[in-house]
Amino acid sequence: MNDCKYFSLALDESTDVMDVSQLLIYTRAVNNSFEVHEELLKLVSLHDTTKGQDIFNAVESVVSEHGGFDKLSAVVADGAPSMQGRRTGFAGLLRQSGVDCPILHCIIHQEALCAKSMNFSHVMDLVTKVTNLIRGGNRSLNHRKFVAFLDEVSAAYGDLQMHTEIRWMSRGKCLERFFALRSEIPVFLEESIRCDTSAYCSQLRDTDFLCDMAFLADITSHLNRLNLQLQGRGQTVSDLYAHMNAFNAKLGLFKEGFQSDRPNLAHFPSCEEMRKDAPECEETMLKYKAEIEKLQQQFKSRFQDFYAMQPRIALFTDPLSAAVSEQPPELQLELCELQADPFFQANRNERGISFWRLLPESRFPILRDFALSMASMFGSTYICESNFSMMKHIKSKERNRLTDETLFQLMQIGCTNIEIDIQSIVRQQERPQVSH
Repeated sequence: MNDCKYFSLALDESTDVMDVSQLLIYTRAVNNSFEVHEELLKLVSLHDTTKGQDIFNAVESVVSEHGGFDKLSAVVADGAPSMQGRRTGFAGLLRQSGVDCPILHCIIHQEALCAKSMNFSHVMDLVTKVTNLIRGGNRSLNHRKFVAFLDEVSAAYGDLQMHTEIRWMSRGKCLERFFALRSEIPVFLEESIRCDTSAYCSQLRDTDFLCDMAFLADITSHLNRLNLQLQGRGQTVSDLYAHMNAFNAKLGLFKEGFQSDRPNLAHFPSCEEMRKDAPECEETMLKYKAEIEKLQQQFKSRFQDFYAMQPRIALFTDPLSAAVSEQPPELQLELCELQADPFFQANRNERGISFWRLLPESRFPILRDFALSMASMFGSTYICESNFSMMKHIKSKERNRLTDETLFQLMQIGCTNIEIDIQSIVRQQERPQVSH
């Protein structure tokens, strides 16, 4: 932090096993050689309220130990009012303190909110109810019978998967299995479940309902694939923006597929299965064009913070093709030199940080400074979310008396990318034996 050129912050808050709010503050710092380091800066335990002022005070206190906000390039957080509020939220208070940098809403959170916009609750309600009837709560006998039944009929899967609302990607896996077992489930309900399941069985044999389930399973699978692409450490803002743009293009392709009288279902395998089973459902599938349009609209209305950065992202991604006249005046002269230099034209296959590392500081000080700022930016809070799982293991029911400082130190060791030679440290601390 002290030696870096720029740094950004990723903030997220969750409660531990003792209902104490824990604020994770991660930093992504880049030095003058374009070496990027993502490390846990601090874990702050908030024992009282978790308002925007509390979060701002905690972050300001931590960052002031490392030189303040002067090198801050961006902040990314979730969409909670305490984080993103323009007046009393962390974002608003940061602006009021004189810090002018992009404050981003985590791109993974926004993608998950887009996915929730599709109105297929009638499908998920039935899938959840039937799954709980077979393997939920204390229905272990039903569950054992169901697994044995699937094995007996050589079904595509050996069991159903539970769906949990807080695990965004579980819906896709749950739907995929449920649709694959759509023929076996009603047979099992009629033969083995004692309570009245006729309403469920009639729906599971209704072509329109199965078409809805097939479409939801396919589009959720595509959304899950995007979610996986947005995850992972070390991704730049331009990497995340590229994934999102690619998905926008895919949505346009999907919409075109549902415009003709005979839908093109090359990218919707479950819908294709339904068409083979019930050719008359083709007309029903034309209505899914409106659902894709709704999803497109969600992707256009959200991600405004990323769209606002689009010119900077485009310049960082491909400086040799950027329109010079559209760039800020302070970058234009150096950009002209860069684009005219045959050495850099020959190295245009290099992308992102690896390309910017080639620029000598003596010739391109302003462009390099711009690139360093972009390279330091987080685009999501993935690094926080993934390490909350570690926090749950460290401060478990059996170790719930850990102090705040000890929890932070254990988290530091568990989350760091720096290789730690524990045995060497222990040997250094051992006192030499005193002979008598």
